[in-house]
Amino acid sequence: MTVPTILIVDDEPDNFDVISILLSNQDYEFHYIGNSQEVIASLDIVQPDLILLDVMMPGINGIELCKQIRAIPAWQAVPITMVTALTGKDDLACCLNAGADDFISKPLNGLELRARVNSMLRIKHQHDNLQTLLQFREDMVHMLVHDLRNRLTDVLLGVEFLEMEVNSSMRQRLEKIYESAQGLQLLIDDLLKIALLESGNIRLNRRNVDICQLVQSVMDNFKTIATQKNQSLISQFSSTLTNEILIDATLMYRVLDNLLSNAVKFAPADSDIIIKIDSNQAEKVIIQVIDSGPGVPEKLQQKIFEKYEIGTLMPNVSQIGLGLALCKMIVQAHQGEIYVKSNKPQGAIFEIILPQTLPIVATS
Repeated sequence: MTVPTILIVDDEPDNFDVISILLSNQDYEFHYIGNSQEVIASLDIVQPDLILLDVMMPGINGIELCKQIRAIPAWQAVPITMVTALTGKDDLACCLNAGADDFISKPLNGLELRARVNSMLRIKHQHDNLQTLLQFREDMVHMLVHDLRNRLTDVLLGVEFLEMEVNSSMRQRLEKIYESAQGLQLLIDDLLKIALLESGNIRLNRRNVDICQLVQSVMDNFKTIATQKNQSLISQFSSTLTNEILIDATLMYRVLDNLLSNAVKFAPADSDIIIKIDSNQAEKVIIQVIDSGPGVPEKLQQKIFEKYEIGTLMPNVSQIGLGLALCKMIVQAHQGEIYVKSNKPQGAIFEIILPQTLPIVATS
């Protein structure tokens, strides 16, 4: 088992000696830093499991240093115990509000110090075990998804070969199998993208994209299906819009495809589905997909973007509850926002708000 590492930050070396003596009967590795300005640069070297942080220090005091540590994602889970001579409730509240997990008062009591250190290290140990479990789950998901994709590719290729050798009635059945397999392939791709987005391992391939052209391309794919239900796909693009925005076109296409697919599924026959694009004074691009379907109940308008959450069950309509979760992750990866609201008197409005960045200037 790895020996826990405790980082002691105090401008008085004597205080380090006191703490190390009081904890001498424990199996810990101690590191001491007497200058608060050196702490941030030393974290990656020391790799502490617990930080004992003095409050009253010259220069950057313990509370400010605690805030700086908590602002670094890699160290947000490391417990910080403030060591302070302050006893006022306001002072202790400041420590906790700065991101500290615990505090202990000076002069130090050995029994209390050992108990609080053991408590914080126990929390850190539980966090590390959870992270290990999550990493294992993530690795398993990636492995399973890749294996499923490979097997499914074999199925699709097999169906394509069979279609060339059978009669028309059998070919129709094979086409249904092929469509189902393609739907499963999309679901597997969604699972993979969600896993990558959750782990932070997906990189956006940003480039300048004509957003109106991208939306029109998505709409063109649904014209046949919409015509079968006698639905009208209507585009309303603002004339003042700066068309090019910096996005990952493939991922954003997936978002728009999902929203329009839902609109076509849930909107009634003989209805209009409107796609609007506009911009505002805050240099944001606003995309709306508007339908007159059953809508989303107000109590579900926040939950609808969670994985496996389904708004309204519809007969004969496949609903897994992954599509909108993926949409939210992709939009947030673009520093954007996505909402759903009611379309009075009936229907839903899905709204995407994206930052409108300046076009990339080509250099020779």
